[in-house]
Amino acid sequence: MAYTGQPVPSEVTNIGYGKVSDGKSVRVTVPESTTITAGKFYLLDGFLGCACASVETEAGETAEVVLNIEPAEYETDQIKAADKTSMVKGIDIFWDKNNKYFTITGTDVYAGKITVDADANNVIWFTLAGRPSSVASVTTLAAQVGSLSSLTTTAKTSVVAAINEVNGKKAAKVAAIADPATATAEDVATKLNALLTALTNAGLMAN
Repeated sequence: MAYTGQPVPSEVTNIGYGKVSDGKSVRVTVPESTTITAGKFYLLDGFLGCACASVETEAGETAEVVLNIEPAEYETDQIKAADKTSMVKGIDIFWDKNNKYFTITGTDVYAGKITVDADANNVIWFTLAGRPSSVASVTTLAAQVGSLSSLTTTAKTSVVAAINEVNGKKAAKVAAIADPATATAEDVATKLNALLTALTNAGLMAN
C-alpha cells in the first residue's frame, strides 16, 4: 500500500465489481407478523434456504435474516406427511410455499433430490439444488405443453412416440401435371383435390 514518504513511487488501482462472497448465504427480508426459526427452511425474497437465526416480527415491522443457500446435503422434517412413503432416495422434491414444506408434487420451486429415505420421524436428508429460487414454474411449463392424454394420435404415452407415429404416416403419391405449360385451371384444381384427399386418407389432414 502506498504511504506518505514512500521512497519508491507506486500507484494503487482499486478494482471494483468483483466477487463479494462465496454465495453460500444471502440476507433476506422477513415480512411483518412472521416467525422464523433457526434451522428451518423458508422461501424469502425468491430464495429457498435454511435460516441461520430465529427472528420474529410484529405487525407493521420487518427484519432481516440470513439464509444458508449453499448447494449441500441437509436434514429436515419439513415434509408433507402424506408423501412420506414416497420420499425415498433419488426422488426429486419441491417447495410448497403455501404450506411451507417439501413435497414430491411439482411446484414452481424445485428444491433438490432426496439422499436418505424419510424415517419414522418424518426426517429426510436431501441435496439442496444449485438453483432453488422461484423460477418460471414447472407446473406452468407443464400446462403450456399440455396433457399427453389429449393427443389425437394413437400414441399417448410420450411426445416422442406421438411424433414417430405422425412421421410414419405417408400420403399416397399424386402424379404431377403432364404438361404445366398447357395445364388449365381445372387440371390444377383436380390435382390439388387429389393431393388433399391423399393427405386426409393418410391422417395428416383433418376432413
